[in-house]
Amino acid sequence: MAQLEVIRVASRGERKQFFDLPWDLYRGDPNWIPPIRLVQKELLNFKRHPFYDDAEIRHFLARIDGKPVGRLAAIINHAHNRQYDEKRGFFGFFESIDDQEVANKLFDAALDWFASEGIEAVRGPANPSLNYEVGLLIEGFDDPPWFMMTYNKPYYGRLIEGFGFRKAQDMYAFWGHVGMLKEVSQKVNDLSQIVIDRFGLVCRPMNVKRFNEEIATFLEIYNRSLVSTWGFVPMSAGEVKKQAAGMKQMIVPELTTVAEVDGKPIGTMFGLLDFNPRIKAIDGKLFPFGFLKLLRNKKELKRVRLISTNVLPEFQSWGVGIALVSRLVPDALAWGIQEAEFSWVLESNDLSFKTLKKGGAKISKQYRVYDFGPPDTTANAKFMKQEE
Repeated sequence: MAQLEVIRVASRGERKQFFDLPWDLYRGDPNWIPPIRLVQKELLNFKRHPFYDDAEIRHFLARIDGKPVGRLAAIINHAHNRQYDEKRGFFGFFESIDDQEVANKLFDAALDWFASEGIEAVRGPANPSLNYEVGLLIEGFDDPPWFMMTYNKPYYGRLIEGFGFRKAQDMYAFWGHVGMLKEVSQKVNDLSQIVIDRFGLVCRPMNVKRFNEEIATFLEIYNRSLVSTWGFVPMSAGEVKKQAAGMKQMIVPELTTVAEVDGKPIGTMFGLLDFNPRIKAIDGKLFPFGFLKLLRNKKELKRVRLISTNVLPEFQSWGVGIALVSRLVPDALAWGIQEAEFSWVLESNDLSFKTLKKGGAKISKQYRVYDFGPPDTTANAKFMKQEE
């Protein structure tokens, strides 16, 4: 009989098996995009990452007769538990063959460790938190994900729900084509001008001469603007510094907007070019020459993921988001952008959801975050109730 075992990853060889498993599971899948290997090792804590200055992770590997067939990371994010006064763990980096027993044993191993640490409820997938790649793809398997969005086998939802996880909240990706702009651009411009005139708003692209300072501003506003968002925990100072360094080569100033009042930044918007086709071409390897192929001639890339539109809480009723978009559109057209993805959008984010629908954007993918354990009775649940 085949022997199924689940081990806690400890040795160098076991870490390699854990890390390499997706390349085996997705072999031949045209829609799978390998991760950037160096980044993935950091997010797994196989190499140092500042997220783990205030978090813990355990890696579990399922093997049948010594062959890896599944993996799971169990994560305790202490910053989350302090902010929400919870005893919650997270799961992430889940992969498995289509076998309920394999999935069950992986989750059982994670729950055993969580129980030993006093954890009472579990949420996921988060790789490793909501500030990074998050959610399980449940609709939209016909084409590859966009940059920094998740992808998985269609049966993963069945395995996770089969263990007993329930939906916590869904997230959506919206797709738009340049042709749609003709219908909405004049209306957006008119509304934008009203906001600009009324509040003395100034919208500009980021200043490349102050690149590090500008990226830090983007991330600071990101942290401050999302305090009321379901499940959000601000990035630490170390994470902000790490993110800024990683984004420096990826960001295109033309696809960014900073909104200012009296010279003070109050809102930001930035898009990231869809690097995924190039990441697939280099198989996620930055070295020795992969990073050159990844970053060469960015003008060839014609798809942008609009990853974040953030406005400081005290200015969120002004309509600043419209002005942010309006400034970016002419530069995006000049770049030659043909398609855009707005992702991700929480189902509880009623304003963004309705705005995108009214603007003609189409839902292209649906993602799900799951909960396990006692019902959520903390600030997260209260926020959900207010949104309903």
